[in-house]
Amino acid sequence: MPDELDNSDQPPAASSGLPAVPPAAREAAGRLLAAGLGRSGFCDARPRLGVILGTGLGGLIERLEGERILPAADLGWLPRATALGHAGCVAWGRADGRCVLMLQGRVHRYEGQPKEALARGVNLLAAAGVDRLLLTNAAGGVATGLDVGELVLAEDHLDLARAGCSAGLAPGRQSGVVYDQQLTAAAARAAGRAGSRCRLGVYAYVVGPCYETRAEYRMLRRFGADVVGMSTVPEAVAARDFGMRVVAASVVTNLARPDRPVDGAATAGEEVCRAAATAADGIWAIVRELLR
Repeated sequence: MPDELDNSDQPPAASSGLPAVPPAAREAAGRLLAAGLGRSGFCDARPRLGVILGTGLGGLIERLEGERILPAADLGWLPRATALGHAGCVAWGRADGRCVLMLQGRVHRYEGQPKEALARGVNLLAAAGVDRLLLTNAAGGVATGLDVGELVLAEDHLDLARAGCSAGLAPGRQSGVVYDQQLTAAAARAAGRAGSRCRLGVYAYVVGPCYETRAEYRMLRRFGADVVGMSTVPEAVAARDFGMRVVAASVVTNLARPDRPVDGAATAGEEVCRAAATAADGIWAIVRELLR
């Protein structure tokens, strides 16, 4: 294991009241450090920002200065991503002179992954010392008045798949507040300054992989959801349990029209990827803000 993981910046262990990082995740972080992350300045940075890039947003790694890319399979810890728009790579580089670590894609429950695998990316980031985490995703717009390409930053979520009980958490450990209010407000302001439409809202997590029916959209509105998606919540809950400050940004890629007649149109994965990519400037502005 590289020395960088043995210094005073090592993530807290279970004795601090936080869960222990799985040994295999620490070994994977060691491989990541040996591949160059340990020489990038990331280990000495404050804050240490990790980003998980959702559908259609993988191209953001190209904005990093001096980026380095490693196939996730080389680490021997992250499960193989099979969903459209998830390349399955780990990247790091600089933004405004500060180093950031990014996961280019994630796995989902509907891919047949066991529940514990959904938080493996967070385990890796925790082992690398991440203390701030930006989660991004493509989501369906449920609330009225949303536009495709608009950002919705989570102030809370609806866990309709009970992910909080399946991400390796001890019962009763998780705080009721998952998303960092101060950082989320700052992120929303930064996205707005970059020209992105942005609001705070509630993210509803469902297993998928199918898109919602009109009746389900009506149900979600009554529940108070603003957007709906098939990821993020397992990672957010696990990250908060590790003591990270979490911000989650959804890109609205399709809109719920539960009261309109059926027109035969269907949402396609390729369209979701294209719509998500239109919000890249706003997401990048949030990355820069969270590095401050």
